[in-house]
Amino acid sequence: QVQLVESGGELVQAGGSLRLSCAASGRAFTNYCVAWFRQAPGKERDFVAAICWSGTTYYADSVKGRFTFSRDNAKNTVSLEMNSLKPEDTAVYYCAAKALLYSGYQHVRSYDSWGQGTQVTVAS
Repeated sequence: QVQLVESGGELVQAGGSLRLSCAASGRAFTNYCVAWFRQAPGKERDFVAAICWSGTTYYADSVKGRFTFSRDNAKNTVSLEMNSLKPEDTAVYYCAAKALLYSGYQHVRSYDSWGQGTQVTVAS
């Protein structure tokens, strides 16, 4: 497992942008799939995006075209660039990681390392 720390969440107006970061320690990120999930109050934790060691990225339909997920293996960090934010994007955003994940990247149960979460609030 790796230790994950998210940052970058804050209050933003609808239509604005934010950049979330997730820093890993303990092990190199190189062969990990890393994902962002989000959880709104009273709702389940939902998949947002994932990036695996090949560089392939996956996005939930709700964020496709607005969010961009990137990784920097040298710095052991990943970033989620969020544009055209909507009030429905409001949630706690969690970074998750799993080594050598070949499938099921969109499922919470696939990941064994989680960060503490960072709050994103989009005001209308």
